[in-house]
Amino acid sequence: MTRLSIDRIETAVHKIDSVFQNTPQYFCPHLSRVLGCRVVLKVETLNPVRCFKGRGTETVLANLEAAGGQKAVVCASAGNLGQALAYSGRNRGFGVTVTASSAANPLKIERMKALGAAVVLVEGQIEEALEAALTHSRETGAFLVEDSKNIDTCEGAGTIGLELAKLPFPLDSVLISLGAGAMATGIGFALKNRCPDTTVLSVQPQNAPALTRSYLAGAVIDSGPPHTIADGVAGRYVIPDVLTDMLEVVDDALLVEEDSIVEGMRLLYSHSGLIVEPAAALGIASILENPGHFRGQTVATVLCGSNVAPRDFENWVNH
Repeated sequence: MTRLSIDRIETAVHKIDSVFQNTPQYFCPHLSRVLGCRVVLKVETLNPVRCFKGRGTETVLANLEAAGGQKAVVCASAGNLGQALAYSGRNRGFGVTVTASSAANPLKIERMKALGAAVVLVEGQIEEALEAALTHSRETGAFLVEDSKNIDTCEGAGTIGLELAKLPFPLDSVLISLGAGAMATGIGFALKNRCPDTTVLSVQPQNAPALTRSYLAGAVIDSGPPHTIADGVAGRYVIPDVLTDMLEVVDDALLVEEDSIVEGMRLLYSHSGLIVEPAAALGIASILENPGHFRGQTVATVLCGSNVAPRDFENWVNH
């Protein structure tokens, strides 16, 4: 049974700063012509942290405020969760510490600091950063915000699904980028409650397939270390509770190649004028790799972030 609650997702709407809500969602005719299906873009990049994560951090901190007590939080982040937690924490009077890999995106690290987070860099990848966050939580009493494991992060993301359900036309499929699983499970659950005929599809890089391979196997498996440009979805280890949720609300899980991710970024820029980070282009990449499956459908894809260094974007898109 899933951990998610449609009542809590609906309640989260009233807890989340309006700057993160009611984001643009529209039919893009130019991209649709190129891809051979009716493409609806859900743009989650037009906010102070340029990604969807603020919906989750707002929900987490609002619930902590309501419970009283601890006013310090910590998370491990590749960048986007840390920025969102720093933004929400600053506005709500929480002290925020973020642990991150020393190999993390420098742009995202600087933005976390600029938003007031104390950033602690550790050797290794996101898993080592999580260990450091756990240690910090135990030693200081700071509340650990663990993306996707903390159900508030999933249900905050689920408010995106409520908004998609208000479109004046039905969706055949929704494509959702998959990392740790908060967005896929939250949006998927909301859509299953509001639009049960819509097919919910998660998309993950072939080079960072941990949760997808576990979903397809029906059990947690180790897929080895990730090697993808999509740093926002590049985790190695699967949270068992999230896998259980995903098995209930996601209809299928797709994997895409690195070249398709880059081409997806290029198409979004050239045909819709949008700059996105690699993780946000996974939905378009999946359409490119499965044109026959989506031909003639009405397909929404969630553009989950645009925290990409200009030089990196130019190098990928122009080459």
